[in-house]
Amino acid sequence: MAQPSKGLPPPSDDDPASQQLENGDADPAKAAVAISENDTSEGGKLKMIVQLVKRCLGVKDIAAMRLSLPASLLEPMPNLEYWHYIDRPDLFAAINDSADPLERMLAVLRYTFSKDLKFIRGKICKPYNSVLGEHFRAHWNVAEIQYPDGFPAEPPIITTHLHHPHGASVIEDDEEDTPPPSSKASVKSSTSNKKPKRKPSNHDPNGAVTPGPAHGSDFLSVSMADKKMAASAEDVSRLGEGLAELKVEVEDELDDPDEFQDAEDGGDDDDSVRVVFLTEQISHHPPASSYYFACPEKGVEAAGVDQISAKVSGTTVRIMPGSMNQGIFVSITSGNGAGEQYHITHPAAHVNGILRGSFYATMTDSTIITCTGSKSGEHLRAIIEYKDESWYGRPQFLLEGCVHTYDPDSPKKEWEGWTKVKHVPAKAVVATFEGSWRKKVEWRAAGEKGSNVLIDIDALSVVPKSVRPVSEQLPDESRKLWDGVTSNLLSKNFGEATKIKQAIEQRQRDIAAQRKAKNEEFVPTYFEADISSGKPALTAAGKQAVQEELKRQHS
Repeated sequence: MAQPSKGLPPPSDDDPASQQLENGDADPAKAAVAISENDTSEGGKLKMIVQLVKRCLGVKDIAAMRLSLPASLLEPMPNLEYWHYIDRPDLFAAINDSADPLERMLAVLRYTFSKDLKFIRGKICKPYNSVLGEHFRAHWNVAEIQYPDGFPAEPPIITTHLHHPHGASVIEDDEEDTPPPSSKASVKSSTSNKKPKRKPSNHDPNGAVTPGPAHGSDFLSVSMADKKMAASAEDVSRLGEGLAELKVEVEDELDDPDEFQDAEDGGDDDDSVRVVFLTEQISHHPPASSYYFACPEKGVEAAGVDQISAKVSGTTVRIMPGSMNQGIFVSITSGNGAGEQYHITHPAAHVNGILRGSFYATMTDSTIITCTGSKSGEHLRAIIEYKDESWYGRPQFLLEGCVHTYDPDSPKKEWEGWTKVKHVPAKAVVATFEGSWRKKVEWRAAGEKGSNVLIDIDALSVVPKSVRPVSEQLPDESRKLWDGVTSNLLSKNFGEATKIKQAIEQRQRDIAAQRKAKNEEFVPTYFEADISSGKPALTAAGKQAVQEELKRQHS
């Protein structure tokens, strides 16, 4: 067992909070709890983060650790609600709008660039750890995308849930009866005049407000350009000094009722389509969940398994897909592209800016989008290549990519090795694109000089979701399950929140022990247990839950 850091009490093997890790180390949160349990200030939380970073150095995969943090360090939001790949459901629903295969691939690219807007617009945080069998469901009613002169190759005309670059956007839930878990913790006004925006600093890669609750001042940010630096004790000490001195600016609560009104009134009408979402925790060690979202009216659905692998690398945290996570599988079930499937892989991510106390996300490696099942006779594949950031200066968040043809029947399948733009033969390229994954991406057809806007990410905000009231939810539904923790966190009753959280976790241990004693395996309720393909299938109960969400009316 690894020795505790100097000045920290040794973990107790018989304490439920001290779980053995897969690599044999004790729970690094155990020692940190003693530091901040009675100190819920920002300084106390940051000291705890420093201790966690120290304890995680050398751990092979911190995402697989049985890590139980005190509630004061968590964002008041369930993990299954936080982690999803559909921040712009309107762009997801628009994938099947065009009859042209290239235009459909461009639509898939727009969806891909917009699916994780939360990490650009809002707080990248540590939500609650999901328990086995927990599930979450929601829906969106979104206006159908319009295009200039009806031509889907042009950037779509979007008029709702826009981001104003010179002010903070709203990231909020459109829950029907009850306030969202983090409404007081993460919402920022786009029109607030109480706290003027500060000028961007050379040390603020976001070019936005000084990091506060809605701008990523939390440990498990997602950021992606591994410099493979060897962390030393001196580095971590500097980290502690920097974080301890960090002053977190708390933004005023939302003071523009129109922002909420827009979200609440985006409901059932003749001009909107409904997108539904369902996810369930199917594994606890390692943590993994199956998910499904769809817009049946537009003939588009998607599914996948969500699991991450994380490791402290130098002064960053590297985030990668876990072994169960094979990407997102988007299927077109009817209409223009009926029969097509788009397999979207995940890139890698990193948490940066820890020594400055200003956390931000970067990306590296590539995302590959492969279309199969096309009836057009032309098989398309796209490469999004994220550029490594410089060791000095501000990050640029740049990317380049291309759409190319490939031959699925080729015996050598040489195209499988094409992971960068330079790998693709010029004769196979049908379109190229470049830009910033935080700002704007432009594309041009092969052989053409002029470029078109593919997507203006800087103009988009997260579309709020609709979630049924807690009073109507099932006991293992996320908001219902964690309601006691959430309410106490929002009331700043951190001690009581931690007690309730620990009671939930202990109950799960007891249930697991009972299954083991009976020699029983956990069986998911909403998804089939076999996830070997990476594309989980709904059970009868899952299909029923989706139908209930599709038919649900706003209260």
